[in-house]
Amino acid sequence: WLKRGQQAPHQAISTMAVGKNKRLTKGGKKGSKKKASDPFLKKEWYDIKAPSVFSQRQCGKTLVSRTQGTKIASEQLKGRVLELNLADLNLDEDQSSKKIKLCIEEVQGRNCLTDFHGMTLTRDKLYSLVRKWHTMIEAHVDVKTTDGYTVRLFVIAFTKRRQDQVKTNCYAQSAQIRKIRRKMTEIMTKEAGTVQLRELVKKLIPESIGKEIEKQ
Repeated sequence: WLKRGQQAPHQAISTMAVGKNKRLTKGGKKGSKKKASDPFLKKEWYDIKAPSVFSQRQCGKTLVSRTQGTKIASEQLKGRVLELNLADLNLDEDQSSKKIKLCIEEVQGRNCLTDFHGMTLTRDKLYSLVRKWHTMIEAHVDVKTTDGYTVRLFVIAFTKRRQDQVKTNCYAQSAQIRKIRRKMTEIMTKEAGTVQLRELVKKLIPESIGKEIEKQ
């Protein structure tokens, strides 16, 4: 009961601006609703077809994201470079020291048609050739094949000990090295410049250019 002349005590009412405390209004942290989906669910497998030069045409599979909007799967595949061992392509274990690079040129359905892109020696083979007390001669040349491809060929040569040699080393003189290098580039230009790329690959696999250089 209030006596005459007394006022009722004021109640303290607190008001809070909406939108200041984000955790209350939005219900937790940002991005918590995103589910971790497996990226492989959005991808497709394509078969790789090797050129007819090799005995094994079906040589593997490659993965690509599905066509989505402007990103077309076949366009993403074109220009992709694949590296394979020659032993797998020709089903011959003796050719395991060579690696072949194939480039995807065209996509037909689920098949990727490839073309020859390059050939290199494996690291262990290359290192087994390099020896102490021998001279190593290297050369390279750019050649244009008859079907319009420009190919860069590298050659590596080593001096050899004679049959009854007593001397420990078998080094070549700088003038001899220059002559050998000149001869190597001549043979490479002649052998590669007169054939198509397909025929050149057939020459590179059995090392017929290397044997020709050794002969001369």
